[in-house]
Amino acid sequence: MGPFYRSAMLILLLPIMYTNGGLAAGSSASYSNPTYFNIGGVLSNNQSKAHFNNTIDHLNFDPQYVKKGVTYYHTVIEMDSNPIRTALSVCKYLITQRVYAVVVSHPLIGDLSPAAVSYTSGFYHIPVIGISSRDSAFSDKNIHVSFLRTVPPYSHQADVWVELLKHFNYMKVIFIHSSDTDGRAILGRFQTTSQSLEDDVEIKVESVVEFEPGLMNFTEQLLEMANAQARVYLMYASSTDAKVIYRDAAALNMTDGGYVWIVTEQALGAVNAPEGLLGLKLINATSEKAHIMDSLYVLVSALRDMNEVENITEAPQDCDNSGSIWETGKKLFEYIRRQVLHNGATGKVAFDDNGDRIFAEYDIVNIKGRGQQVSVGQYFYSAGSNNSTKMTLRVEEANITWPGRLRTKPEGFMIPTHLTVLTIEEKPFVYVREAIDKKPCLPDEIPCPHFNSSDDNSTQVLCCKGYCMDLLKELAKTINFTYSLALSPDGQFGTYMARNNSVGSKKEWSGLIGELVNERADMIIAPLTINPERAEFIEFSKPFKYQGITILEKKPSRSSTLVSFLQPFSNTLWILVMVSVHVVALVLYLLDRFSPFGRFKLANTDGTEEDALNLSSAIWFAWGVLLNSGIGEGTPRSFSARVLGMVWAGFAMIIVASYTANLAAFLVLERPKTKLTGINDARLRNTMENLTCATVKGSAVDMYFRRQVELSNMYRTMEANNYDTAEDAIRDVKIGKLMAFIWDSSRLEYEAAQDCELVTAGELFGRSGYGIGLQKGSPWADAVTLAILDFHESGFMEKLDTHWILQGNVPQCEQFEKTPNTLGLKNMAGVFILVAAGILGGIGLIMIEMVYKKHQIRKQKKLELARHAADKWRGAIEKRKTLRASMAAQRRLQSNGVNDPATVSLAVDTIARTSRAPCSPGRAWPGNSDIRQRPLSRTEDIRLSPAAYTADVSHLVV
Repeated sequence: MGPFYRSAMLILLLPIMYTNGGLAAGSSASYSNPTYFNIGGVLSNNQSKAHFNNTIDHLNFDPQYVKKGVTYYHTVIEMDSNPIRTALSVCKYLITQRVYAVVVSHPLIGDLSPAAVSYTSGFYHIPVIGISSRDSAFSDKNIHVSFLRTVPPYSHQADVWVELLKHFNYMKVIFIHSSDTDGRAILGRFQTTSQSLEDDVEIKVESVVEFEPGLMNFTEQLLEMANAQARVYLMYASSTDAKVIYRDAAALNMTDGGYVWIVTEQALGAVNAPEGLLGLKLINATSEKAHIMDSLYVLVSALRDMNEVENITEAPQDCDNSGSIWETGKKLFEYIRRQVLHNGATGKVAFDDNGDRIFAEYDIVNIKGRGQQVSVGQYFYSAGSNNSTKMTLRVEEANITWPGRLRTKPEGFMIPTHLTVLTIEEKPFVYVREAIDKKPCLPDEIPCPHFNSSDDNSTQVLCCKGYCMDLLKELAKTINFTYSLALSPDGQFGTYMARNNSVGSKKEWSGLIGELVNERADMIIAPLTINPERAEFIEFSKPFKYQGITILEKKPSRSSTLVSFLQPFSNTLWILVMVSVHVVALVLYLLDRFSPFGRFKLANTDGTEEDALNLSSAIWFAWGVLLNSGIGEGTPRSFSARVLGMVWAGFAMIIVASYTANLAAFLVLERPKTKLTGINDARLRNTMENLTCATVKGSAVDMYFRRQVELSNMYRTMEANNYDTAEDAIRDVKIGKLMAFIWDSSRLEYEAAQDCELVTAGELFGRSGYGIGLQKGSPWADAVTLAILDFHESGFMEKLDTHWILQGNVPQCEQFEKTPNTLGLKNMAGVFILVAAGILGGIGLIMIEMVYKKHQIRKQKKLELARHAADKWRGAIEKRKTLRASMAAQRRLQSNGVNDPATVSLAVDTIARTSRAPCSPGRAWPGNSDIRQRPLSRTEDIRLSPAAYTADVSHLVV
C-alpha cells in the first residue's frame, strides 16, 4: 500500500513539479536542462522490478541525491530469454519513453539477452548498467560502447590469485584455462598483474594448459603437467569441464598431498571438487536487490553532477531514427564511470576505464570433507587502508585443509635432484681439455660437452677442471644433487639485446644467462659477476668469491736502445763534456806554445832540442786523461799547462766515477712497475691519448662502464676495441698490441702470477662478487647459499684460492722483482757498435792515408826530377862562368906575359872561390850530394854551349 500510495501522490503532483521545479531549476543553472529523467530497467523477476521502482521513488525524496525540482521516473520490462524479443522490447517500451539509462540483470536461462540490451542501447549511446553479467566480452568497448556493471568480470579473479600466491609464497605455477574469451582474458590479466608487482616478487608461469570447452578426457594434459616442477595449479573452467579435470586428476593421484589447486567460482561449483581445493566466491554475487540499489544510486549521482555543469539534451525516442547519436549519452557514460560509492550495499562501488566494477570483495573458500565449502579468508576493501586503491587479503591458514588432508602448507613444487649445469671456459676457474682419442676424462675432471650442440664436433670428448669444478663437486656432495655439466653454447656469459639486433624488437638474453632465463638450464657455475642487470632476470647465491675490477698491462721495461750507455748523462751534459775536452786541449796547446818555458833543451848527447806540444798531441792528451788511458808522448812541458792538466785529470775522475755509478743504476737496479696509476689515470680518461684499452663485449665489466656516467667518454673510446673473449685480450697484452685490459681482478691476478712480465695497475674498483646463477624462484637457491656460507667458514674457499689462483707463483715474482737485472747484449750493444765503428773508422782512415801517401810520393818524384834538372842547369851556368873567368884570366896573363898553365889554373880557382864566398854553408838542395860538388867530365864540358843553357826549364817544376 505504501509504494502504491507514493506513486499516486507523485502523479498528482506532476503539474506543480513541472511548473515550480522547472522555474527553480532554471534559476539555479545556466542551462535549460530537463527536470525529469526516466530510468529504464530490464529485470529477471517481479521482485526485482518492484525493488527497482521503490528505490527510484525513495531517491526522489532524498535531497542528497536529487535536487529540488528534479524528478526520476521508472520504466521496467521483464527480461526475455530470447535476445531478439528483448531487443525489440527495449525499443518499444524503453527507448520510446526517452530513458536516460537502462539497468539490466541476467535472465534465468540463456546468456545473450543482456548483450542484446547493450547492443540496442549502445547504438544510441544510452548507458547500460549490468548488475549480473560477468562475461569478459562486455569489457570490450568497441562492441559494448556504453556498458558498465556493478559486478566484476570473471577475469578479475586473477587479482585475488596473485595475492594468494604472494601470501603462500608460491612463485611458480601451472595455468589451466578454457580457450573461450573468459579463459584467455583471465590468463592475460594474471600475467599483467603478476609482472607489475611493486616489490621484488615475480610469479612465473611454468606452463600454460589450454583446452576446448566440453572436455571428455584430460589425462594427457595431466601427464605432461606431472613432469613439470610446479605443483601449484591455477584453473579457470566451467563446472562441467572442471568435473572432468577433477576426475582424471584424482585417477593420477594429482589431488593428493603435495599438490595445490586454486580455482575460480565456476570450477568451485563442480560436484566432485577435491578436498583441500581453494576457490573464490564473489560476495553479494546473487543479491540482485543490492546491485539494483547500488546501480541506481551511482546513476542518480552521475546525473546530479552532470546537471550542474553540462547541457543535457533529451534522450532518443525512436529506434527507427538510426542516424542520430545522443551526445549527452556519451557524457553521461563518463560521469557514471567516474562515480565512487563508498558505502554501497555491495561494498565500495567504482569502475575502471572499461566500466568494470573494481573493489569487489571475495570469500576464500576451502573444500572440506564431503564437499563442504568453508570460508577461510576474505579479499576485501578496508576503509582504513593506507592506500585507498589497495585491497586487503586475510587468510586463516590454520583452518585450511590442504590436498591429502594435510594441515601444513605444501611446498608447491617438486625439487629436481638432477640439474643441468652450465659453465664457460675461464682460467683458472674452468680449464677445458679435449680428450685424446676420445679417452675418458681423468678423475679430477668432469665431462663437459657443448650445450645443445648439433654440429659434427659434438662427438668430441671435452673435460673440465678448475676452481669452479671443485666447487661444483663439493656443492653436489653437500646438498645432495646430481648434475649434467655442459659448456656455454656460444662461449659468452650473455648480453641483453634486441633480437636479431633490430631496433624496436623485444630484447632477450643470450649466452649462459639466456639458457637460464629460458629454463633450459638449472644452474650456472662459473665466474659469473653479480650485477643488477642480471639479478633482474635470474637469482644469485651469496658470492663464493669477492673481487673487483682492475687493469692488466705489460710491465714496462726500460728501452735498451743502441745508445743505452749514454742514458746516465743527459744530452746537455754529454755536449758539455765533449766541448770541455776540446777547449782544454786548445788551452793546453796555447799555454805550452806561448810559455817561455814551453821549449827547453834536454841533456842529450847529440845536442838536439825537443819541440813544443802541438795541437794534435794536446787533443790526444785531453782524451787520454778523460778515458783513463796511458799517455806516452805529447805531455805538456810548461808549468802552467801541467797545472791545467792536473785539474783536468781531477775533472775526468769525477765524471768517470759519476758515469759508472749512474750506469749501474740505469741498467741494473731500476725496474719500473707500471705505466698506469689506475682507472682515474688521465691517459685513460683522455680520449685523445694514443693508449688502447678494452674489455670483453657484453660482460659484467662492460655493463659496469655503461652504468657509470663519469666513465662514458672512456667507454665510447674503448667500445670499438672490445674483445669477444678474455683470452684474446690477454694474448694481445702480452705481445704489446693492447696496452690495458680491464677485467675481473681474480683472473688478472692469476695471469700476473703466471707471467711476471704482466702487472695489475692501480686499486680495485667496481667491487662485486662471483655468484652461482639459478632460475628465478629456484628451490635450490637457499640450499646453495647456505652451502657457500659454510664453505667460507670452513676454509674450503681459501684452499681453492691457494690451489687454483695463486698457485705459489707470487713469491717467485716477488723474488724476481728483487733480483737485479743481468746485463746482456741488448743493454750493451751500443758499446760494441761503438768499438766496431772505431775499427771501421780506423780502417777507413788508413786507406785514405795510403791513397794520400801515394799521391804525395808521385808529387815528390816529379819535384825531385824538376830539382835535378834545375841543379844541372845551375851547374852548367856556373861552369860556363868559371870557364869565362878562366879564359879572361888567361888572356890577362897572356897580355901580361904569363904563360904558365898552373898559374892560370890557380888564378881561376881563386876567382871561383871568391865568387862563392857569400853563399851559406848550409845545404841548398835536398839529396845526399851537392850538385856543385859533382865534377864535370870533359865530354860534358865540350858539349855544353851557351845556347843549350838558355832553354826554359820552368815546366819541370811541379
